Amino acid sequence: MSRLVVTNATAVLPTQVLSDATIVCEDGLIVEIDNARPSIAFEPNMIDARGALCIPGLVDSHSDGLERERFPRPGVDLGARFTVRSFEGRVRAAGITTMFHGIGFEEDEKYHRSMVLANEWTDELESYRASGRALVDHRILYRLDARDPDGFRCLVDRLPRRADDGTLPLVSFEDHTPGQGQYTDRTAFERYIIGTQGLSESDARARVDQLIAERDSLLANRDLALTWLVERATRGEIRLMAHDPATIEESDQAKAWNASIAEFPTTFEAAQRAKELGLRTVCGAPNVMRGRSHSGNVSARDLISERLCDGLASDYLPSTMLGAVAVLVHENVCDLPTAVALVTSGPAATVGLTDRGSIETGQRADLVIAEFDGPLAVVRHVLRGDEMIADADELMAVPA
Repeated sequence: MSRLVVTNATAVLPTQVLSDATIVCEDGLIVEIDNARPSIAFEPNMIDARGALCIPGLVDSHSDGLERERFPRPGVDLGARFTVRSFEGRVRAAGITTMFHGIGFEEDEKYHRSMVLANEWTDELESYRASGRALVDHRILYRLDARDPDGFRCLVDRLPRRADDGTLPLVSFEDHTPGQGQYTDRTAFERYIIGTQGLSESDARARVDQLIAERDSLLANRDLALTWLVERATRGEIRLMAHDPATIEESDQAKAWNASIAEFPTTFEAAQRAKELGLRTVCGAPNVMRGRSHSGNVSARDLISERLCDGLASDYLPSTMLGAVAVLVHENVCDLPTAVALVTSGPAATVGLTDRGSIETGQRADLVIAEFDGPLAVVRHVLRGDEMIADADELMAVPA
């Protein structure tokens, strides 16, 4: 039996903070949580938290970080295999133990997305996950561009019926056409490409006009893909995300699709309506850190203060997950258990993982030892339950 003990911890439980806590883990699961004992006898696998916070391992439902890691400069491609392992180090150092990598099923040279890359990413992540050597529970968020016919065909080919643990595939249906969703105000997109592509205001307006015309010609592809996804969501074969809902009507539409998640709602009204309809809402951790959206949309802090956010996602920077927790507590937006839940049990419930996300007996022993310095967070230790089991099996193995 593999056993691990964390002592002298400030354990953040679902509804309270337990000082001087001892957490006992066996065979990858939490089996005991106690603060009644003044001390515990030394054991070989024991970690003295020295009063630091002990929280569940973070669950990230949406990360685009692999794309940024692989192509750090123009003309530089580090390859999928190296990139996954390189990025994994940053993910784990941020306290994230379960991550859904957003793989874009679309042709978009600007974001380094193509069918070739989508297949390559999927192959690498599936292979690494099956190897048993991964330091993070790597999973896939299948991101479908609504109007890309090649992306739709590729997604149909690659989408599994279920994950190896029985959970449903997570699919995000996205339409980034200027004038809707994240860029409902097209001028926000114009400002974005002025800054990233060095265009003049007139050139940016012309480029957006051209992009809208090009994407409007592909509207029939959107209807085809949506029909297919709605059928599968209705039959309970996928967990469908509505991406960037901007209005009450778009949240109503997401409900009609049998989507279960409203990801990155861009307005207070859209988020409020999504919650009224029973959809899980996901906001961006970088938005929390900055106190505002980079594209001028609703502040995630405001949604959290009104209990309209069920969980945070790193979006593009892993360290913002725990950083957002520190900021929320420091700014008195919510208490510590509520803030921690936004990066642990909240995202876990959103993606259908019931075995992790809280420090409770029977849950996976995915644990993070961390400290806060005002609005800043520092990770000291990261522990994963399945690593405990792997270590035990390794020790018990008899050489051939």
